[in-house]
Amino acid sequence: MGTNKGKQAAGSLKISQEVIATIASVSTMEVAGVHSLVQPGGQSGVMAKLFGKKPIRITLDDDFAEIDISVKLHFGAQITPVCSQIQQLVKENIQTMTGMAVSTVNVLVVGIALPGDDGDAES
Repeated sequence: MGTNKGKQAAGSLKISQEVIATIASVSTMEVAGVHSLVQPGGQSGVMAKLFGKKPIRITLDDDFAEIDISVKLHFGAQITPVCSQIQQLVKENIQTMTGMAVSTVNVLVVGIALPGDDGDAES
């Protein structure tokens, strides 16, 4: 587990990658058209645990964060606008909440949820 370290007047500040991933996760799920976060390559359950793939990957480099997010969208969602909204909201929320600069938010659409998939109600 990595951390982002910053020097403060009264000591130091450390923000774990898990906190950044949580902010990215919540921000992503707020965007209309997003069905779920999924492991890249469609792996789930035991396979995901064995290979360690997660739907959100954080790379910290100096004072910058690079975020990779894998999502499944609702059928009918416009992919480009939804992904642009994810990028904007994730970057804005991480920068606002942590003070850390976000250099890149990469969004990978790995699937489309059809009506009725995973308890999804038809719209």
